[in-house]
Amino acid sequence: MAFDGAWKVDRNDNYEKFMETMGVNVMKRKLGAHDNLKITIQQDGNKFIVKESSNFRTIDIEFTLGVSFEYSLADGTELTGSWNLEGNKLVGTFTRKDNGKALKAYREIIGDELVQTYIYEGVEAKRFFKKC
Repeated sequence: MAFDGAWKVDRNDNYEKFMETMGVNVMKRKLGAHDNLKITIQQDGNKFIVKESSNFRTIDIEFTLGVSFEYSLADGTELTGSWNLEGNKLVGTFTRKDNGKALKAYREIIGDELVQTYIYEGVEAKRFFKKC
């Protein structure tokens, strides 16, 4: 599967502005922009296991495509939602538990990179990962 493997963040585009829009305080935004995030993805059919490891936490997330689950962002923001596969792109549709607002997330392979795109309140950010 294309997403399988270990990926390490290489660079960000508009990530601090995205975190600001999400309500993350300035100190956490500065730390979050340099979190050294590593993502390990294992796919077995419609089931995914994603291990996120950063300077701040390590968490294992298990989900099945199209099935709603709960997730907490590194800053503690709680979400509920699901991932779906649309073509070669993982599309996440999530709702914040605190304010009911929508967060969209996309994961796709572009060239030799995993690109994660986040959209919240009209602000788009991207994180680019290289395979480890």
